Amino acid sequence: MKKHHVSTTINGDEVDFLCETSETLLDVLRDHLHLTGAKEGCGTGDCGACSVTLDGVLVCSCLVLGVEAEGKEIETIEGMADGDELHPLQRKFVEHIALQCGICTPGLLISARSLLEKNPNPTEEEVRFGLAGNLCRCTGYQNIIEAVMDAAQEMRGA
Repeated sequence: MKKHHVSTTINGDEVDFLCETSETLLDVLRDHLHLTGAKEGCGTGDCGACSVTLDGVLVCSCLVLGVEAEGKEIETIEGMADGDELHPLQRKFVEHIALQCGICTPGLLISARSLLEKNPNPTEEEVRFGLAGNLCRCTGYQNIIEAVMDAAQEMRGA
């Protein structure tokens, strides 16, 4: 199969890669670029484990083709921390014990960041709605919701 050259920006860095037309962005991130934070939970866009942002829009990377990343800006979990300093959401997930097995965690964090960028002062209902596309089989969600609410408060400086 013919490979396509793609130029994009990932976590602020210009990146070039070759991929086949049928390869998903998730496959490109994991297999070609070794950014393994996004996970394949379902492969059908139902679980949110592979969530990334593409030009600021939250997407399931298993539903986006790698060639569609041409000229776009992609943010993954690997770009969330600032060096050794965790993003407030990451810290609050640790503090609130909002993670267990870790499969859903990167997608939840990316989704929560996307939510808080659009709505820095969400209600609990808005957080639940904003994270509804992310499935977790371990935590029961309450600690996740509390972590997001706490991070939102900290990020607002409240």
